[in-house]
Amino acid sequence: MSSVLQEHLAKRRQGVAAGINSVCSAHPWVIRAAAEQAAADGSLLLVEATSNQVNQFGGYTGMRPAEFRKFVLGHAGAAGVGAERLILGGDHLGPNPWRSMTSAEAMDHAAVMVAEYVRAGFSKIHLDASMACADDAAPLSDEVVAQRTVQLCKAAEAACVRDEAPVYVIGTEVPVPGGATHSVHDLEATSVAAAAHTLEVHQRAFKEQGLGHVWPRVVAMVVQPGLEFDHDAVVAYDRQKASQLVQWLRAQTEEIVFEAHSTDYQLPGAYVELVEDGFAILKVGPALTFAMREALDALEDMEVQLIPEKRQSHLARVVEETMLREPADWMPYYSGDAAAQKLLRRYSYSDRIRYYWHRPEIVAAVERLIVNLSAVEIPESMLSRYLPAQYLRLREKAIGGDPVSLVVDKVRDVLRAYAAACAAR
Repeated sequence: MSSVLQEHLAKRRQGVAAGINSVCSAHPWVIRAAAEQAAADGSLLLVEATSNQVNQFGGYTGMRPAEFRKFVLGHAGAAGVGAERLILGGDHLGPNPWRSMTSAEAMDHAAVMVAEYVRAGFSKIHLDASMACADDAAPLSDEVVAQRTVQLCKAAEAACVRDEAPVYVIGTEVPVPGGATHSVHDLEATSVAAAAHTLEVHQRAFKEQGLGHVWPRVVAMVVQPGLEFDHDAVVAYDRQKASQLVQWLRAQTEEIVFEAHSTDYQLPGAYVELVEDGFAILKVGPALTFAMREALDALEDMEVQLIPEKRQSHLARVVEETMLREPADWMPYYSGDAAAQKLLRRYSYSDRIRYYWHRPEIVAAVERLIVNLSAVEIPESMLSRYLPAQYLRLREKAIGGDPVSLVVDKVRDVLRAYAAACAAR
């Protein structure tokens, strides 16, 4: 039986440029925004958890797969998106969280994780065995990656307890999760030779290991379209660079699409071109929490003018103090002197702040900000300055004027560009 996602992507065989954006985040306001956008569009809602966010040990969110599923279902239901339109995915499922261990140890953990995702009802599984472990020579060959991918797939298949078997995403040219950690000025797209070799090696490994019947559920392959972002710059999609890769895909008899990672911060027209060119699954994550942070900054600027100083949240100060006190989630990524690092902590496109929103002191400051602004009426003229798009929608009565609705709608500004590009046409 084909999955909902397979049926959606199958429209491409009839010449329909159908795509889907994948929301990679665990923040409640981002998930609410994604659910509300799907409800407004009448579209599918694809939400993915990463192996670092959610795993059998809780990940950095403290949630295991079943808990994440319940969390997303709650937001989807509140927005009016039924379970039949919700697709849950697991992103970068493989040894990544344990790559400091030996490959055998890391793969054992990864197999347990993948099985737990599948048992929890996740139906889109990105099998990512591309990273080297402690006893590996880097980079791994396609053959090694394929063998480990099959090992993970076997664990997933053994865990299937539902009518709908999962679909899979493979690939060896997988970008670094969360964007580049160094300056990137130009990128080449994956070569045709590399893409063809990856596909052939994986298909052979599936058949040799008794998973030939599973291969039709491999719906996508991760490749590099030639786009990326670093701390303060975005490498834009250039379809000319990817033209040979696109032509290769169109010539394939396999029913497969490309999955594009790190598509955050592209201009809206790029998403249209990506979907048209076969990059039918577009991952987005940091851009969503980046927009959320921008909205919170705007709210705090308004708070300073509307609330007495002693009652203010001082959110930016609390965030900065927390990140300095607990630097593990940003220091390995942000170089330069103290002044440069300070700017990056707040404004980097990689948005390492997203790892801190669950810290208790920051949660308390955000709650104080929301309470403060909920107790006053934000002047329309002030809102026009700080959140002009939300100001217009408020005047049009398209959104509520409470602080959380303003933040959620700001996040939806990012999703609107994806939704417009992914709509079947």
